[in-house]
Amino acid sequence: MDTGEPRTWVSPRTDLVTALLGVWFGIGLMIDAWAHTNLSELETFFTPWHAAFYSGFAAVSAWIIWQAWRNVRAGRQGVAAVPRGYLAGLVAIPAFAAFGFADMMWHTLLGIETTVDILFSPSHLGLITTMLLIITTPLRSVWNAPDVGPRPSLGRLLPALVGLAFATTLVSLFLSYGDAMQWRPARVVEAFSVLDDGGAERLATAMVISNVVLLAPVLLLLRRWELPFGGVTLMYAIATLMSGAQTGFRNVPVLLAVVAGGLVSDLLIRWLRPSGARRSAYWAFAGLSGLATWSLYIGVASATGGGLPAVPELWTGAPIVAGLIGLVLGALFLPNPMVPAEVVPSGVVPSGAAEPTAAEPTGAGATGAGATGAGPGAAAGAGAGVEKA
Repeated sequence: MDTGEPRTWVSPRTDLVTALLGVWFGIGLMIDAWAHTNLSELETFFTPWHAAFYSGFAAVSAWIIWQAWRNVRAGRQGVAAVPRGYLAGLVAIPAFAAFGFADMMWHTLLGIETTVDILFSPSHLGLITTMLLIITTPLRSVWNAPDVGPRPSLGRLLPALVGLAFATTLVSLFLSYGDAMQWRPARVVEAFSVLDDGGAERLATAMVISNVVLLAPVLLLLRRWELPFGGVTLMYAIATLMSGAQTGFRNVPVLLAVVAGGLVSDLLIRWLRPSGARRSAYWAFAGLSGLATWSLYIGVASATGGGLPAVPELWTGAPIVAGLIGLVLGALFLPNPMVPAEVVPSGVVPSGAAEPTAAEPTGAGATGAGATGAGPGAAAGAGAGVEKA
């Protein structure tokens, strides 16, 4: 039974705790990914690496369940007891547990994967999907929170940034066969120096995939907010952790180049001020961010990996391709400028609108998907959920 009260938002501190427990969850997965990649002798499901991973799941799950339970104790029932932004994560918890049990049975019966087959295991795909819903809970909570304006501070946006950045690491993990951040500098130079061994094609493909994985979350956020300085740097730094874990951090120069790309992107945001209402600036940022990040990638790899690659068309053209793909992403994310919704004073009903009824409360309790995010709310329709969840 649902008691029907308007659902509430949690405090910023609660979202921050959710994000930090999600960090535990995400770091546990990175440790487990490192073990699967580097320890060929794994023979059982019951390992310290799985313990780190599943203990993080238990911690963040208990915290999310507690947010709903405290509302149940206050007299709410059904969906009304679940804070806004937390419903999808709450539903994903038992699903994750079920996939975890399935994964244990899979490993027990079929063994432990240590190569590319690990990325296609059905139980692993179920775990990663439900994990995405759990760790992006702070993003959905902050997305339409009434105290978050169009220009939030880095501190207020931190839970959303951390949640989305760790979601990015999950995507990069399951696209590891196309992850350019795992390449060592010398291998980058070698790949773009030879045309007949397939290395150039593999690296170029990996750069395209990684460019999309890194840039798409940033473009999603820029439709909703004017990001504070440091936001993209933080996200890119977190995004490199999974690639570093899988390679034992033997490719640090390449990882640092990507983080530097995040810093350049922050500078571009400060200069261009891209937003949903400034389409030209948004498109320019999307293209220049891709160009800058992958120019740094090639430059740092060349400086630390033995010099410029021998094929100039490859090392000059690959960053340009990244910039063009960024421009295409910008056009797809924002085909038309978003006109900010008309601000209507509290208690005033716009002309032609129906009067609110008792079942449609006005004021702060009803603002969630309305006044605080009318334009960008539509932006996330494909994304991380502007669910009223």
